[in-house]
Amino acid sequence: RKYGVPHEFSEAGLAEAKALPDKVRPADKRGRVDLTDVPLVTIDGEDARDFDDAVYCEPAKVGRGKGWRLLVAIADVSAYVQTGSPIDIDAYDRATSVYFPRRVIPMLPEKLSNGLCSLNPEVERLCMVCDMLVAADGEVYAYQFYQAVMFSHARFTYTEVAAILGNTRGPEATKRKERVKDLLNLSDVYKALLKQRAKRGAVDFETTETQIVCDDAGRIEKIVPRTRNEAHKIIEEAMLAANVCSADFIAGSKHPGLFRVHEGPTTEKKEVLRGYLKAMGVGLSITDDPKPGEFQAIAEATKERPDAQQIHTMLLRSMSQAIYTPINSGHFGLAYEAYTHFTSPIRRYPDLLVHRVIKAILTGTKYTLPILPTPGEAHAKLAKRLASRVKAPTNKPGKATVAPTKEVQAWEAAGLHCSANERRADEASRDVEAWLKCKYMREHLGEEYGGVVSSATTFGIFVTLDAMYVEGLVHITELGGEYFKFDEMRQELRGERTGIRYAIGTRVRVQVSRVDLDGRKIDFRLIREGEDLVSRAMKDKGAAPGNAGGSPKGSGKRAAQRPPQAHKDKGEAVAAVAAAERPAQQSAMQAFKSAVKKAANKMKGRKPRRP
Repeated sequence: RKYGVPHEFSEAGLAEAKALPDKVRPADKRGRVDLTDVPLVTIDGEDARDFDDAVYCEPAKVGRGKGWRLLVAIADVSAYVQTGSPIDIDAYDRATSVYFPRRVIPMLPEKLSNGLCSLNPEVERLCMVCDMLVAADGEVYAYQFYQAVMFSHARFTYTEVAAILGNTRGPEATKRKERVKDLLNLSDVYKALLKQRAKRGAVDFETTETQIVCDDAGRIEKIVPRTRNEAHKIIEEAMLAANVCSADFIAGSKHPGLFRVHEGPTTEKKEVLRGYLKAMGVGLSITDDPKPGEFQAIAEATKERPDAQQIHTMLLRSMSQAIYTPINSGHFGLAYEAYTHFTSPIRRYPDLLVHRVIKAILTGTKYTLPILPTPGEAHAKLAKRLASRVKAPTNKPGKATVAPTKEVQAWEAAGLHCSANERRADEASRDVEAWLKCKYMREHLGEEYGGVVSSATTFGIFVTLDAMYVEGLVHITELGGEYFKFDEMRQELRGERTGIRYAIGTRVRVQVSRVDLDGRKIDFRLIREGEDLVSRAMKDKGAAPGNAGGSPKGSGKRAAQRPPQAHKDKGEAVAAVAAAERPAQQSAMQAFKSAVKKAANKMKGRKPRRP
């Protein structure tokens, strides 16, 4: 409610969902390719309930060489959700499912999301298929789209698949011996696709996402890192391949649609990053028109350095956010000329629109966006964006910019709406996680933990605990009796007298001193080497009950907590890109934004390059 996330479906939408059939009917199969004998399987997390995608792979001849035939079957939501229908209006209003630690607010009614559209095991389902031939070097040699009916032959978890691939004669493999060969084929095509990723120079940084494990009463039992095994990466690469084919298919047809666009870093962010890399003595930098491979080269060159985490974090923070738009300009992080979202129509509205466009192209018709309510926020952003659109500086002056057609404006509005609601969903998820973490940490007031500095700001350092993956602030007044100066270039705090430095990646030991549940803030006190329990107890003297240590002196205003987000996104689940996709989180970005602003002020009078 705090973020205005719709959590109740309209009566008309629920009535329409109730009237839908419980299973695929014979009439629904007409005009579709019968894939029920193809052993398609789903691979998802243990707690997944909605299954968007199924995969199958077999060796095949590609041109004159060897390769694979890779089938990615996606739930055909558009077969049941008609344009402009009550369910469609509800889905557009939400634009995405919202995931919380113990609850999901779905984009579609449960009858569709967990039933009729979900590719559940051993039942027939309608699907859209991206059928690809992949060469030995990982290049997609050819592809085709078609409507089909499928039968999921197995529901695997990531853990199961990883165990089978790790030991093809082990107990897990024995239980699923009829599918082992298919899984090995999937592993082979994944490795080939991975080679192509490296050849493209796609950005690929590893980051740690967390999962909150709750008991039946909703209390946090533990906070653990999400581990990505080979099975996760197999599905990620398969989904990426299908998404790229979808974008290529739409772009080649000239039919309007939505692309997932990720611009390179802005001029201001490039200036800040260059200064930072120089200050850190990296020896590499980025050009005026950087390519993803330049970022990847820096990451590879610095991965063995003690400050590798700090450098990689700054590389990630220099990137832009991805958006949905009908104007394709490529995906920087993934190094694709065209990219879109096709693989998750149960939980993302843009994917549903992409399915409708692909169907229109296949049938030689044209898909027209329905007249749907446009939120004021999205409309305002659209008006501002259209008003600011100008030709590139290389064009001759004096010629007016061609105004976009009403059709393009409609797609632009849909893209802005979906992008804005994606941000809203992410913010709501992070806020709930932050509240749960604060509630959890109230039970650990006064306890000491080891941790690592996750960001440095003008007002202190943020520290992420090793044992719990929870982040809190050590206020600058808790760092010692000397004056600490914030170094914008190095993104670190440095003591003027001792020269002690606190930068991203610095290891520290802290004590949990204060938790503000309403403000979603956690405060730590720095434990300095040699400080004994008596001196710490003296500091705690006079603290209010239940607030060990009280509020740090001079804490005043500060940015909100930035808990890590764990969110399923197969289409772009590569950790680095996932990080680029997520909205900037205020506390960790405070200093970086300040540096960007200063760089922008220095550049006044110079015409910025449009992304």
